[in-house]
Amino acid sequence: MKQAIVVRSDLGMGTGKLAAQVAHAALSAVEHANSDTFRDWKREGQRKVVLKIDGERALFEIQEKAKTAGLPTGLIRDAGRTQLDPDTPTTVAVGPASDEAVDQITGSLSLY
Repeated sequence: MKQAIVVRSDLGMGTGKLAAQVAHAALSAVEHANSDTFRDWKREGQRKVVLKIDGERALFEIQEKAKTAGLPTGLIRDAGRTQLDPDTPTTVAVGPASDEAVDQITGSLSLY
């Protein structure tokens, strides 16, 4: 089992901002997982992978594919307090779910 966090590479976020957005997305998606999925993922080590994507539209497409597949997902929009404009979509997490299910949605993306 794993979780993929997809980050927009076109925003030029600093390292700290990027880390915070990844953490927000990971937690948001976990909150949408059922208890059995969460328990299994936690028992297996809470594996995560951070991937990159270019552009807002592509980020929304990943989220929509995950929702259609019935996977937990969490899209994060920045509050706009530091580097980005308010409500800027930055990241989306997919899973936790089986490796195969997550790969069906994110398998073509490159590591960040």
